[in-house]
Amino acid sequence: MTSSVHRFLVKPNDSGIAGLVDGGKLLEWIDKVGYAAAAQWSGCYCVTAYVGNIHLDRPIAVGELVELHANLVHTGRTSMHILVTVYSTDPTRVKPVQTSQCLMIFVAMDDERRSVEVPQWIPATILEQQRNRQARARISVRRHIEEAMAAQHYTTAGTAPSATLRFLAAPSDINWGGRVHGGRTMQWIDEAAYVCGAAWAGQHVITSYFGGIRFYRPIVIGHVVEVTARLIYTGPRSMHMSVHVTSTDTHSDQPALSAHGLAVVVALATDGKAQAIRPWEPLSDEDRALDEHARLLVELRSAVAPFTPSSAMPPDTEPSYLRIPDLSPRPANRI
Repeated sequence: MTSSVHRFLVKPNDSGIAGLVDGGKLLEWIDKVGYAAAAQWSGCYCVTAYVGNIHLDRPIAVGELVELHANLVHTGRTSMHILVTVYSTDPTRVKPVQTSQCLMIFVAMDDERRSVEVPQWIPATILEQQRNRQARARISVRRHIEEAMAAQHYTTAGTAPSATLRFLAAPSDINWGGRVHGGRTMQWIDEAAYVCGAAWAGQHVITSYFGGIRFYRPIVIGHVVEVTARLIYTGPRSMHMSVHVTSTDTHSDQPALSAHGLAVVVALATDGKAQAIRPWEPLSDEDRALDEHARLLVELRSAVAPFTPSSAMPPDTEPSYLRIPDLSPRPANRI
């Protein structure tokens, strides 16, 4: 199978501090449906290697109907590129609205946790061919983003606001493979970004974007986990956070980088729109370098074209699960 669909109602315990589904919970859902598609295609256990460019276009509230569609769009030798699209709506409405979309990369693993080759996928429909080209075009952009993020230095010379969460990885954090799943790690990234952003804004914030989330080392039960979010740039209405996740075996004092990503958070006004925030001014050389780095990432992201939506294709190319019946009332037949 080249696709997977999850469909459910949002429960009260899915909401975050602001009363809406937070970015971390959404990323956890995205990771699960993406994993399902990758595992079905490869027939193997898979690990999340990369998650990029997630724009959270519309908040999701409790009681809404959510659909997550994961579609295979490209295969490498051992990797699968999965496009995940999120739809949500009030259940009393007919047509779901696209909430967000992102590309995930999974790597197939054998029982010894070594990467293995996956069956090569050949796009068949016009939509699949377009998305395959778009996925391949993103490879070079993603490489530039990864190189730019890896080249930055984060030391005590920085003066920017930061927040660190520290805890033990618990049994409830792991997946069926015995490791902390990527969705839970991304939820921690969102939580650290929230703490740092809320402190700077002086009010509740929500995440509007995640990008360049790269996974380096698995986290297991009992690891000491530290998640540090650091403000690196403020726009007129946004706060850009660089978030690092490190883990340490309790029998060792050498922490290792497990994941790194970028989160953008915003503060909402009473009308639900992002409001202006006070600017942060870089003071040290490191601060200024990271400020320029954040601006570069904005430019690189702007070069990424969105994937072709299913709605842009003729009806005969649209997957059956996207065909919503017309339930509008019809006039009675007159005799």
